[in-house]
Amino acid sequence: METAPPTIFSRKRSAAKWARARRRAASENSATFLIDNMAEDTIERLGFMKLTPRRALIIGDHTHQVPAYVGTTAEQVSAGELGLFEEEQPGPPDSFDLIVHMLGLGMVNDLPGAFIHARNSLTKDGLFLAAFPGAGSLTALRQISLAADGDRPSPRMHPMIDSSAAAALLQRAGFKRQVVDSYTLSVRYSQLSQLISDLRDHGLTSSLATVSPPFTKASLERASHAFDALREDDGKVTETFEILTLTAWKS
Repeated sequence: METAPPTIFSRKRSAAKWARARRRAASENSATFLIDNMAEDTIERLGFMKLTPRRALIIGDHTHQVPAYVGTTAEQVSAGELGLFEEEQPGPPDSFDLIVHMLGLGMVNDLPGAFIHARNSLTKDGLFLAAFPGAGSLTALRQISLAADGDRPSPRMHPMIDSSAAAALLQRAGFKRQVVDSYTLSVRYSQLSQLISDLRDHGLTSSLATVSPPFTKASLERASHAFDALREDDGKVTETFEILTLTAWKS
């Protein structure tokens, strides 16, 4: 008997944070550096492969860069919004020859199931391409969160998948020619509040099913001290985002 995947993330909280990110995107000061880099990288890969899909599904690109690029050659481009699109539920079989999923696949409860459903929605020889933050991300914030909680740490940040695990899951889902690679973005911050704001803009704040207790005044002070301890010679703190890119084909 197969056991159900653990409920790590709350679907309701996930939908709320992605909706907030889309609202914040309307502001001219909204951070878009992660989604912009993913979109640019995705377009470059599709161009290198000279892929001309007939029917494509693009999930998570609220900037519409990838749909616009794919739409120059595709007969039909469908869009899915993070928090509304059901990654963990079966989709229409054999419907797309390209599926692109950006930003959100690292935050679903049943990632193996999401890969299987994506594969089943592809036509024969269809391409699946996903990009999202991986295990090497937010190293500074993890240190700060632990320091803020002191002797009683709470689950504030979710586990992230690494390259080897992603490759194994793609193989398990039945994809062929699966390739997982990564690149790193380093972003410099003068204030912890700006880092948190950028995460909100991208929808990368917590959607854990277990809600942690709110920070107290003392814990916020500890977080501030921890941030200050990480400052480099110019007074800024470097935060890291490791972007995993998954490419696989349906046999």
